[in-house]
Parts: sequence; structure tokens; C-alpha cells
Amino acid sequence: MPNPDTNIQSLTDHLFRNESKKMVAVLTKIFGTENLETAEDIVQDTLLHAMNVWKIKGLPDNPSAWIFRVAKNKAIDIVRRNKHSVQYDFSTGERALLTSEYTVSAAMENLWKEEFIEDDLLAMMFACCHPAISSENQITLILKTLCGFSTIEIAKAFLTTEDIISKRLYRTKEFFRAHKVPLAIPSQEEIKKRVDTVLHAIYLLFNEGYNSTNTDDLIRKDVIEEAMALCKVLSENKHTQIPDVFALLALMCFHASRLDSRQSINGEIILLPEQDRGTWDQELIRQGDEYMDKAAFGDSMSSYHLEAAIAFEHCTASTFENTNWNRILYYYDWLCKISPSPITSLNRIVAVWHLHGARVALTELSSIKEKKKLESYYLYHSLAGELYSKMNDSGQALASFNVAMQLTNSEPEKRILHSKIAALLN
Repeated sequence: MPNPDTNIQSLTDHLFRNESKKMVAVLTKIFGTENLETAEDIVQDTLLHAMNVWKIKGLPDNPSAWIFRVAKNKAIDIVRRNKHSVQYDFSTGERALLTSEYTVSAAMENLWKEEFIEDDLLAMMFACCHPAISSENQITLILKTLCGFSTIEIAKAFLTTEDIISKRLYRTKEFFRAHKVPLAIPSQEEIKKRVDTVLHAIYLLFNEGYNSTNTDDLIRKDVIEEAMALCKVLSENKHTQIPDVFALLALMCFHASRLDSRQSINGEIILLPEQDRGTWDQELIRQGDEYMDKAAFGDSMSSYHLEAAIAFEHCTASTFENTNWNRILYYYDWLCKISPSPITSLNRIVAVWHLHGARVALTELSSIKEKKKLESYYLYHSLAGELYSKMNDSGQALASFNVAMQLTNSEPEKRILHSKIAALLN
């Protein structure tokens, strides 16, 4: 029999994933970026309050409206207690109305109007991407504040430590405290540079949902939905309708179309060659194709265009054997030139393997430039194990798979590695 507490937890997590970014944006507009932690604290308190009340009284008719109302009331309480405090600046624009008991409720209601929230969210994305903040710190802040990532999840996405991520967050919040960055959509000249960082954060968020690093579930559909929702905010706003945005949406549609084929009923990983292509979501593939058409204007050619093109080749191949590896390797070579990264280089070697064989791929893997960074990444050793196995070098294959086992926290990934080891030993 299902546990009602578990159901409430699951629904609350989903709601919070969807609504927390909006609440953070509005609350940051109210209290200022220098008080970002106030906004985060209110959001966290709202979730805890919802959990406690819903366990006793059950779910409200409109959980999202309920959460927003609680957050508004908590914000009003803080405003009333601190309207003369030097910590909070309520002297500008509509916020000035928050200092009067006669206007505080009406002003707060107006600040939470639905028609303003999307612009607030977009402005919050751009505030996180202030040019004085390093690119890594920008992305870290977006993942933590708007996307609800834990420091552990961010560390996995960056292939770094939790301590480094905590320090990045502290330094970035200190910058906001010192500079009081306004929450506003930047000028047209600034938008392109700032959108690049927002897209990178959304890309990392989608990857975490597609191949989760820190849970027993390989796929986190709620995280995938969150990433796609953030990107759609960009695609639907006149300020940010640029080719790269549509290319990333296309990429996510193509990958999301294969979700149901990537795991068995028992939660075991199904690799691409064994996936049932009949289960792939053709509507998402069609949407991805439409977004690719929208991305094909101007002279922009981003990493998202090329990754979407690679994903399209996989989605449209009738069988794994009919995959156009020549074209995919061409795209990877291009991608490595315009946007080099350790993961891109690793994925390129998979294409080399299927086109030129395991020995050539292993030679390239052994001499890969990013080897030091990749040695702490389980897929590097898993790929080495596959290549050694194809060359009938069971000893090296076993060693590589065992190292990979030590480097992943994902139970589905551990299980598939264990099955590969068992196959070598039989």
C-alpha cells in the first residue's frame, strides 16, 4: 500500500521544483540581490510549512497557489518587522509602498502578479550572470538558486569537490551583498553574452536529469522538465529568441524522446544498441526538428547546434547499425574545435570506435589531452573497459570496469558495470 507521506513528499518535490525559481525571483526583487539568502530562506520555510500542514490536512485544491500565498505572507511579515532596517532597502519604485501599513498588502499582491513573474524570472537569470562574476560562479549560482541543485549535484556536474562549490557560492553571494546588483533585463547588447551562461546552466541541469549523479534513479524526469521549462522561458521572451536557445531546446527534445527506452521495467540501464526504437517519442522528435528549423537563422553555429545534429542522427537512424557514424564523427570534430571539453572528447572517441574499431579508439583514449580530468570520471574507465573487452584483453577490461565502479554513486550504473564484469568472468 502506498505511503501517503511518500506521495506528499513526491508531489511537494515536483511542485517546489516548478515553483521555487519563480518564488526566488519575486522575493529577490522584493528584498534585493544583496539579500538573496532571505529569499532562499523564505522559499525553504514555505516548503517545510507545506510539508507539515499537508501531512495533517491533506493536499489543498490548488497546491501552487497555496505555496505562493504562504511565501507572500512570510515576505509581508519580514517587511513589517524590518521596514526601518538598514538591511533592506524599500525606498525605490513599487517597493516604497511596502513601508506603509496602508499599502503593504496591495503592493505585495501586485509584485506577485502572474504577468510580471516571467520577466522577474528572466531578470533573475541575468542577475546570476552578471559580467563581473566568473562564468563558473554564474552557473553554480543558477543551479543552486533557480534550479534547486544541491552542492553535491553541482560538484558532480563540474567534476569537482563539494567544498569548492560551497566557496563559489559564498563568494558570489558576497559580490551581491557588496554591489546590490539590480534585478533587470539587460540591454540588447549585453543579452547574447549573458544568455550563453544561462544556457550552459540549463544544459547542465538537463544532463543531471538525463543521467542522475547522486540518486538511485538513473533518470529524473522532474529535473528534465525543469530544464526544458527554463529554456522555454527564454524561447518565448522577445529579448532572448536567439538561435542558440532554439538549438538547446531541440537537443533536449531529441534526448528526452528516448527516455522510456533507456531503462527496463526493473530499472536496469538499456544501452543505445539495445533500445527499442519503437518506444521513442516521435512527437518530441518532431518538436526537436521544428526547434532546429528555428535555430537555423543568422550565422550562429553553437555547440548546441552540433550536439542537436548528433542527437538527430541517432533519433532518425532506423537501427543502430544504420547510424551515420561518419556524419556524427564530423560533427564531433567540429564540436571539439569550437567548444572543447573532456566529455566532448570522450564522446568523440565512441564515434571513432564504431567507425574505425576498438584499437584505434583505445589509442586515442590513451593519449587524450584531458586525461587527468577524466581519470576521476567513471565513463572514461567504463569506455576503456569496453575497448579492452573488444580486443579480448580481459585483465585490463576488468581493471577498468572495477575503477569505474568506484567512481559512480549511481546504483543503475553500478549494476550495469557489475554485469559487464560478470560477463568477462564467465
